[in-house]
Amino acid sequence: MPNICRSTPPNIQTSKLSFTVSEANELIHASCTTSSLDLRLASQNQRIMALEHGNPADLLPIHWKSQITAWFAEDTPSFDYGGFVVGDDERTATLYGKSRGILAGVPFFDEVFAQAGCSVEWHMKEGTLVDPGASGKVAVATVTGPVRKLLLGERVALNTLSRCSGIATKSRDMEILVRKAGYKGILAGTRKTTPGFRMVEKYGMIVGGVDGHRHDLSSMTMLKDNHIWARGSITDAVKAAKAVGGFSLKIEVEVDSEEGADEAIAAGADIIMLDNFSGDGLKVAAKSLRQRWAGKREFLLECSGGLTSENVETYINNDIDIISTSSIHQGVPHIDFSLKIDH
Repeated sequence: MPNICRSTPPNIQTSKLSFTVSEANELIHASCTTSSLDLRLASQNQRIMALEHGNPADLLPIHWKSQITAWFAEDTPSFDYGGFVVGDDERTATLYGKSRGILAGVPFFDEVFAQAGCSVEWHMKEGTLVDPGASGKVAVATVTGPVRKLLLGERVALNTLSRCSGIATKSRDMEILVRKAGYKGILAGTRKTTPGFRMVEKYGMIVGGVDGHRHDLSSMTMLKDNHIWARGSITDAVKAAKAVGGFSLKIEVEVDSEEGADEAIAAGADIIMLDNFSGDGLKVAAKSLRQRWAGKREFLLECSGGLTSENVETYINNDIDIISTSSIHQGVPHIDFSLKIDH
């Protein structure tokens, strides 16, 4: 398929640290246009524009609010001595953004203060850029309620918002990076999330514009090296997975060689993860597998293992359908927010 990509769309500085949703969409559409848009690119553009298709808060399951209740129980297991000091007078506090990044985690912040008996008014939309500018801070939201309840929810709300926004920001930046490098496939996170915080972290990935990958062990069967060693072979492991997963559950197999990939494809795996290949080795293996299995089997190729913003460009290869990396959600800097009582 001929590539008619334009290097930089009008009016966008590609050296920017972070992008708004509209800027990200414009950059992706402008730099990754083809004469006949293939399905993989169409799927990724749909993911990037998730915020324009609906409210990510509608993804949250019915039980998600109980997790916030548990966070409160962790933070205040008995008496709130500081709350006694300040009392119940009605006050207003301002949420300030103090570092540049993508705002994400609005429903979690809202629910923290709803459970504390406070109300929140937002001055920015989720998924947009928080830029403190020269002043060093920008008003993001206003929270109103009894002063002790404002302080009761403060740290729980800030921890959640800062973490979620940090992941959204890293996700957005990595997404822009791979599009600039010409990648047309899917950028995804991993299941290497913080225990008890997965929903927040996966939510941040989606707001940032990347694929969250499988949410849990029930979402997809991924057969890794330990599964293969325990079962005895890739073929037997795939057969066992198919026997219980049925037609609706995808099967992914992690391999470290072309031979392993061939066995997984022949066994009927839906996705082949080429794990810890070098950039050059990945390109050779992906091209070889595409050619060898052309017209015989349908499958997706994923690469993973050690990918970061510093080296991901060496792995860019459009024979690969999915690039997955934990670097967009593990150890990423938090976005700095503070909540200050107005006075």
